[in-house]
Amino acid sequence: MMRDFLGHGANPPPPAWPGGARVAVSFVVNVEEGAELSLVDGDERNEAVYEVTDEVKGFPDPCRDSHFEYGTRVGYWRIMKLLDTYGAASTLNACGRAIARSPWLARDAVARGHEVACHGWRWERHAGMAEADERATIARAVAAIAAAAGTPPIGWHTRSVPSANTRRLLIEHGGFLYDNDAYCDDLPVFVPVEGRHHLVLPYSFDTNDMHFHQGMQRFTTAAHFAEYVIDAFDQLWDEGAEATRMLSVGLHLRMIGRAGRIAGLERVLRHMRDRGAVWFARRDAIARHWIERFPEAG
Repeated sequence: MMRDFLGHGANPPPPAWPGGARVAVSFVVNVEEGAELSLVDGDERNEAVYEVTDEVKGFPDPCRDSHFEYGTRVGYWRIMKLLDTYGAASTLNACGRAIARSPWLARDAVARGHEVACHGWRWERHAGMAEADERATIARAVAAIAAAAGTPPIGWHTRSVPSANTRRLLIEHGGFLYDNDAYCDDLPVFVPVEGRHHLVLPYSFDTNDMHFHQGMQRFTTAAHFAEYVIDAFDQLWDEGAEATRMLSVGLHLRMIGRAGRIAGLERVLRHMRDRGAVWFARRDAIARHWIERFPEAG
């Protein structure tokens, strides 16, 4: 695993986004509900990362379970309606087990024109995972998404930390065009893997509704989320006069999908639309555009 502190440098390559857009905006809708840990599902413990701070150990936790269930029962529909209203195509970052339990969600997203990418099988880190286990995990997740969505995923994102083998195993599996397992740039980058150049679309943890979560709570109202994301967009839009950029906005069904928060996403979408020169793009579309634009790099 190599580190690169220079990247594109002072003169990044011009992506020439469609329509003369200054910023390519990628809304990433994370679908994790049903892939988290739960004693009710036969796991060894309950998931500890969620909004309620009172972790239950050794007993089923219907409080936590129902918190996740809100995402598919209510939050998904609220987010999809808003994205449809603004004509914003998105990428669903979906855990295989979540989709296996709610296959209707993948079918509905595809019908609306969204991409269904892979967020692993479970909502889990891959760091330290045995190579054979990780290989099987990737295959299982791909199969579940392909069965529900009608086509296999071509994008991948590990929860938090991949293993040293993840990218090599994605290439070995075949079919993956890109992964999101980096946070290092405002543009796509090619990285060397097994003698070839593999495309990475850097993701973002700052323009992300995860900050509504316990232990963070940097966003406490819809307005806080909207203000931060809009500030990021405006900065990239201004820079786009000379060097066009990409902005990733991370969303979660059970977080931004709440009634008290969804207005923040609406403000973001309205602001971006009204400012113009923006490309609301699925990540597979960004990946294909980048590869066609810079074939020599790939």
